[in-house]
Amino acid sequence: MLALTLAIAAAVAAGAGAQRGLGERAERLTRRLLDLILYAALPFIAFFVLARADLDAGAGVGLGLAYAMHAAAGLVAWAVAARVLRLSPRATATVIVTTIMANTGFLGVPLVSVLLTEEQLGPAITYDAVVSAPMFFVVAFAVAAAFQTRGEPAAARVRTFIVRNPPLIAVIGGLLAPDSLAPQLLVDVARVGVVALAPLGFFIVGVQLAAEAQGTTLRLSPPVALVIACRMVLAPLLLIALAALTVDVPDAYLVQAAMPVAVNTLVVAHAYDLDRAIAAAALAWSTAIALIGGLAAGML
Repeated sequence: MLALTLAIAAAVAAGAGAQRGLGERAERLTRRLLDLILYAALPFIAFFVLARADLDAGAGVGLGLAYAMHAAAGLVAWAVAARVLRLSPRATATVIVTTIMANTGFLGVPLVSVLLTEEQLGPAITYDAVVSAPMFFVVAFAVAAAFQTRGEPAAARVRTFIVRNPPLIAVIGGLLAPDSLAPQLLVDVARVGVVALAPLGFFIVGVQLAAEAQGTTLRLSPPVALVIACRMVLAPLLLIALAALTVDVPDAYLVQAAMPVAVNTLVVAHAYDLDRAIAAAALAWSTAIALIGGLAAGML
């Protein structure tokens, strides 16, 4: 857990240092990196990981409850952002996307391995593949498209959703492809890529945070506080309540439900020109809270 914390802190610090040293050139670099992630790295990873994924292991009612939990938390985030805080559609979409996307892969799975038993790793990985991946590839992109293409004809909105979402095409291909199209070597490379992309994402966060700090003091703004409350408090409480009314769910699901904002929210924000300041700040604050909580729990 300590190594994971140090790796994330180093990546954010490197990004902030690059922005201070290179200025606008660092920000242009991050935009190119996000294009590379969106149009090349993520489609490659999605296809080869899902082509060999065993999505039956640990699947059950709890996964359906997780979808209900994400939907409810997203609706609450939308209602408060639009009706109470009266944010713009662009900012509201950012709040919803950051609420429904959790860092269950790079942070959640390692945290489960530290805090829970080895038997919980299977459910943790399944949750990441069956719940978090579709929330990113399908739901988050759909929310962004719905808010950012208002007023356009339905056909144009659908076309925009597909064109700006190449990972979704790769997901569909990966689910339909036979194992013969996914050599083990490429599957292993894709799995390593899942881990390798996370520090790159936190580097981008560091650049974004440093750029924002030049114009104003970074603070826990109301939209960011709303995201943290919905993502890390409301979401797990909703899953606990739903489980109490239906069936017991693996402890790993509860840990995954409380994970911070996913790094890939920056990919969605980049693709649809959402409010990257809110996305980066919510990611940074929620990750810091999760790491501090994880370190404290690991020492108990």
